[in-house]
Amino acid sequence: MQNIPPPNRIRMKFRPCCLALVLLPNAAIAHVFAQPYSLPVPFWIYAYAATGALLLSFVVIGLFSAAPSLGRLRVAPVATVRRGAASHPWVTAGQIASVGLLALCILTGWFGSQNAFVNFNMTFFWIGFVLGLPYSVALLGDFYAPINPWKALTVWLERATGLSFAARIRYPAAALGYAPALLLYMVFIWLELFGELRPRGLSTALAGYTLVNLAGACVFGRLAWFKYGEFFGVLLRLIGMMSPRARAWGPDDPADEKKSEPAATDGRRWRPPFVGLLNEPAPHLSLVLFILFMLSSTAFDGLHSTLPWVSLYWKHLYPEIAPWFNPAPGQQFLLSTKIYYVWQWLSLLLSPLIYLAVFAGFVRVAKAVTRAPESSHQLVLRFAMALVPIAFVYHLTHYYTVFLVQAGQIVKLASDPFGFGWNLFGTARWTIEPVMLDVGSIWVTQVALILAGHIVSVYLAHVEALRIFGGARQAALSQLPMLALMMMFTNLGLWILSLPLAGG
Repeated sequence: MQNIPPPNRIRMKFRPCCLALVLLPNAAIAHVFAQPYSLPVPFWIYAYAATGALLLSFVVIGLFSAAPSLGRLRVAPVATVRRGAASHPWVTAGQIASVGLLALCILTGWFGSQNAFVNFNMTFFWIGFVLGLPYSVALLGDFYAPINPWKALTVWLERATGLSFAARIRYPAAALGYAPALLLYMVFIWLELFGELRPRGLSTALAGYTLVNLAGACVFGRLAWFKYGEFFGVLLRLIGMMSPRARAWGPDDPADEKKSEPAATDGRRWRPPFVGLLNEPAPHLSLVLFILFMLSSTAFDGLHSTLPWVSLYWKHLYPEIAPWFNPAPGQQFLLSTKIYYVWQWLSLLLSPLIYLAVFAGFVRVAKAVTRAPESSHQLVLRFAMALVPIAFVYHLTHYYTVFLVQAGQIVKLASDPFGFGWNLFGTARWTIEPVMLDVGSIWVTQVALILAGHIVSVYLAHVEALRIFGGARQAALSQLPMLALMMMFTNLGLWILSLPLAGG
């Protein structure tokens, strides 16, 4: 099977009808699929069924969670292992491997073949790192934190050169919060959807991101930057909170600059899945926006190439704004296309703000019906963590088929990372069959994942409400607006998955 370009330009939502087409050689470089998967039953039946399932789960959770003990949920360790230090052998090995793979991705893109089908960096980064790593962290906990390649580079540089990565400027956490991570996350998604990166472009982007992290750590200190600025670390930290495997890596207070590198306390324990999100509320509104962008960017990726979205611009928006411009003869198509891309980019940029407005509106309704003494801002911070499972299942439903089809190709490319015809490990000529699912199974799985994620979020929000309001009756009352929000998100996710795609 010929290797397929990674998902920066593949139709990432990967609706069932696209699966067979994507397997054709050179057929998946752009968003070119026009026919939707024909649902086995009308969409409105799925919508009613999902809404009913959410309503039933809300009733069951309300009855089950009425016990006061659940409102004071605490996570007790089931198994605890000996705590290690930052120099633990597996941590050191992980750092060497992560930095080595980062260097390999950069070098193969710069000096290897520019054919995206055969260059290691495209498949490893987009499939192995961007897709595979979050799924692994969701299962195993945040093992990325101690082996973060950019953080490891700062440690090694400090030891080798004496360059200090203590803060030169105290990071304004109260004012900025996670704003740098959010900004870098937005740039990353823009590059993924609109950058049309090839191997050399991806390597340049990774090198640039490396310089940004080194500069950020040099100015604000390693502890502060890798808590608030390195967006992969922030993203995986949130996902790791869902894992049944809790991992504690020692103190991370960026104010404590006397410790240039805190000892990593590999405190591991088992816990019920998802309850790590209940440990503390979001500390800053910027983290709420980060969570909402996890959700909105995936929804936007699923929506922005669909027929209704494209038609919205060309049939309704552009005819209204066209009279404002007087392009030169023959330049009308070029101008209209530029405006189209600007509209797409602005829609992506504004998407978390739109989601925040909707989320805050439902929270205000919950505050009004319960007459809660907490401010709307405080309630937004407290309920935001319950949205992480929704954001994760959106990501999973849109992209997991790409991962199943492409992940095995990394084994082949490892033997010939530059695309020069090498066979270093004897795997370059292996025939690796992709994991194939029939289109009906994919759609059913997507529906089940979206519904399961929303049910988990309903449960987390209800437990948080019990903590805030104490009484089961007031907590349940507060969750009626939140239930309506979950129903809206569920049906929006299913609707996006069911939309037909626009032609190339």
